[in-house]
Amino acid sequence: MEEPNESYIKQLSGDNVEFRTKIISVIKKELPEEITAYKDSIKALKFQIAASCVHKLKHKISVLGMEKSYYLAEEFEINLLKQSTNLQVEFETILNTMLQFVDQLS
Repeated sequence: MEEPNESYIKQLSGDNVEFRTKIISVIKKELPEEITAYKDSIKALKFQIAASCVHKLKHKISVLGMEKSYYLAEEFEINLLKQSTNLQVEFETILNTMLQFVDQLS
């Protein structure tokens, strides 16, 4: 399984510690909120809304350097638009991995 990393965050922020801290703060705040919105829409079988949530989460996946996971999320988003939950388990594994990684960032 692909692991999240800080490479892109470091590339964006360079030596600017304040900017790095701001990026991490935004991710720590938004990621759990976006995951909750995704899970709520899946539970309610609102696939269009779930696809929109996945679309937003793809940006976080990308920022955390998870290129392969990004492509899986892209496929899952397409599946949801077709009313299919194929790849849901894999996508939710990615979300859990991201949450664990983000929780330990400082």
